[in-house]
Amino acid sequence: MLPFYVINGNHLTLLSEKLTQMMEWASKRSVIRMNGDKFRRFVKAPPRNYSVVIMFTALQPQRQCGVCRQADEEFQVLANSWRYSSAFTNKVFFASVDFDEGSDVFQMLSMNSAPTFLHFPSKGKPRRSDTYELQVRGFAAEQLARWVADRTDVQIRVIRPPNYAGPLLLGFLLAVIGGLAYLRRHNLEFLFNKNVWAFSALCFVLIMTSGQMWNHIRGPPYAHKNPSTGQVSYIHGSSQAQFVAETHIVLLFNAAITMGMVLLCEAATSDMDIGKRKIMCVAGIGLVMLFFSWLLSIFRAKYHGYPYSFLMG
Repeated sequence: MLPFYVINGNHLTLLSEKLTQMMEWASKRSVIRMNGDKFRRFVKAPPRNYSVVIMFTALQPQRQCGVCRQADEEFQVLANSWRYSSAFTNKVFFASVDFDEGSDVFQMLSMNSAPTFLHFPSKGKPRRSDTYELQVRGFAAEQLARWVADRTDVQIRVIRPPNYAGPLLLGFLLAVIGGLAYLRRHNLEFLFNKNVWAFSALCFVLIMTSGQMWNHIRGPPYAHKNPSTGQVSYIHGSSQAQFVAETHIVLLFNAAITMGMVLLCEAATSDMDIGKRKIMCVAGIGLVMLFFSWLLSIFRAKYHGYPYSFLMG
């Protein structure tokens, strides 16, 4: 039997070698790419006194996982913010495992969806809270940083590269509006047109009620694709979260219902001949009934046990 100091010395030597290797990889790229062998050696196998935050993903084009690419961009922002921070230490590392490079890791962890974020603590096995709630919190770098801070006590100040698209688009829009106002400076009656303001207000209301502000705050994925089955979900199954695609669907449904109500109002108050008014009335009723039924179907799918339905169960 080997003396304790020999075992302990070997332990420290192996730990030092692993730390040196991890630091070398981190110096080359903020997110360390791992396959099955690297994962087993540097994450699963002891000794390890550092935490590893891993994104399990499927970035290959044949996987058609658009959400994975969006999540990867945010994960890169978070990892770069940590790597180039003055507070950077070897306490936490960021890594990724791609399904096509480490399918054995996915099988080992019984993982059947991507992207997924897991924290492997420096001591002990991962707990339930070490799995990031992507569907609830979204994959924005700021949300990921809060989760990392909660799990590791490492505070990361997210620094994003400058994005001039928003200011440029706003400047272009203001220039177009200013140009139109200048060209029609002698006839500005359109500014007092109630239909213009009604349409603008309606668009704003539809955007807000569809959940766009929630998307802006939480940064959820556009949709979810299961890498094993390839099935894409556009509607989140929980009432506590949503996908971006879901808000677009709800926006279109609300817009169709609104259009139906407008047609019904026009059919009742218009001076057109009775035939056109009947057509508008039937079209309005059809739009309201069909799309309101679909809207209730989405509501029932998210709020399990909701008792009411209309046309469609």
